[in-house]
Amino acid sequence: MNRKADIIVVGTGVAGLFNALNLPPDKSILMLTKTGADASDSFLAQGGICVLRDENDYDSFFEDTMKAGHYENDPASVDVMIRTSPEIINDLISLGVEFEKKDGEFAYTREGAHSKPRILYHQDLTGKEITSKLLAEVKRRKNITIMEHMTMVDLICDGNTCFGVVASNDDNEISVFEADYVVLATGGLGGLFDNSTNLQHLTGDAIAIALKHKIELENISYIQIHPTTLYSKKKGRRFLISESVRGEGAILYNQKMERFVDELLPRDVLTKAIHEQMKADGSDFVWLCMMGIGSEVIKKRFPNIYLRCLEEGYDVTKECIPVTPAQHYFMGGIKVDLDSKTSMEHLYAIGEISCNRVHGANRLASNSLLESLVFAKRAATHIVRHYEHLSDKNTVVDINDFRDLEQLQSRYKKIILDEIERSSASIERSYNIKA
Repeated sequence: MNRKADIIVVGTGVAGLFNALNLPPDKSILMLTKTGADASDSFLAQGGICVLRDENDYDSFFEDTMKAGHYENDPASVDVMIRTSPEIINDLISLGVEFEKKDGEFAYTREGAHSKPRILYHQDLTGKEITSKLLAEVKRRKNITIMEHMTMVDLICDGNTCFGVVASNDDNEISVFEADYVVLATGGLGGLFDNSTNLQHLTGDAIAIALKHKIELENISYIQIHPTTLYSKKKGRRFLISESVRGEGAILYNQKMERFVDELLPRDVLTKAIHEQMKADGSDFVWLCMMGIGSEVIKKRFPNIYLRCLEEGYDVTKECIPVTPAQHYFMGGIKVDLDSKTSMEHLYAIGEISCNRVHGANRLASNSLLESLVFAKRAATHIVRHYEHLSDKNTVVDINDFRDLEQLQSRYKKIILDEIERSSASIERSYNIKA
């Protein structure tokens, strides 16, 4: 299949969807997604989305983000994210997104490494609330087409200009899609790990493809471990216990049922403390106690966590649950500027696959949805302002390069892992990468 569009967006998480919604209605937009349109990590986000409450909150919001990132953040990126946050929240509300309110005013919660409450939320399903509303609006737009079960296997490039995507469907049939612009919103790489909160099909293929085409990358070894996921011996994705739980008062205990740490430390610091405690205890987990929050509050504020834990045999209103760290988020990725432009012309990257250095070496809780939305909109704005139609290319794609897709995926995986290893040895070796 050969097909043309004005703009191709690869990925249907919050970044890809919001980018498409901010592109002009007179442009034909083709969205490609690896599985179903609703199978993105964005749907899984529990905690919430940060927002600048007022000008008095700016300095502390900025400092909290920088401190959590060990001051390796780009101050300009952090400033853009914070300053744009009220605009993004208004955009979401106009699209039907609902946030928790108390007495008619927004309710704010606090999470680890935040000096004050500034996080809007929708129960413990904030990602689902936002992403589902964006997806519904995308499906209403006549200029946007979503093609599911289409895996990007390569970019089509001419020199340092991108003008399309090569993709395969579930039957391994190859399709060529040409466009004036390509926006990568392919998510993270948790599928490379045995223990991850990510969906398993998110394997960071875009990183390998970027390396192939000499597109600049940055901070590839910056991979965040989340401190608290529900411990299980089952294989597959780990269920995240939101940082908001600790923000609302949940306590961590060792095997002697002694509190051993400040639960609101930055994620990487808390992860290290938990790992050290597990080693001292000779255990694969520590205990998390939510009971102090109160039964009614738990059921109202964290209904998804409550029900999921019940399914696993734990009643969080009456007992502690075992938790353990797991791979969670990718702070590195394809290097972009403040408009999400990559080093290749006509190619943008947004969301978790991109690196605009806003998170530094460690992401502050609930900045991920905000960062994705802010820079997805900036990418759309930049494309519109500088739109340049590429003259029709005589595309030649050698299909033989993609005959053995299983081998290709294995090669991409090796390329990514080799690059992570080359970039740095900073990944916690206790979180095994899949062989």
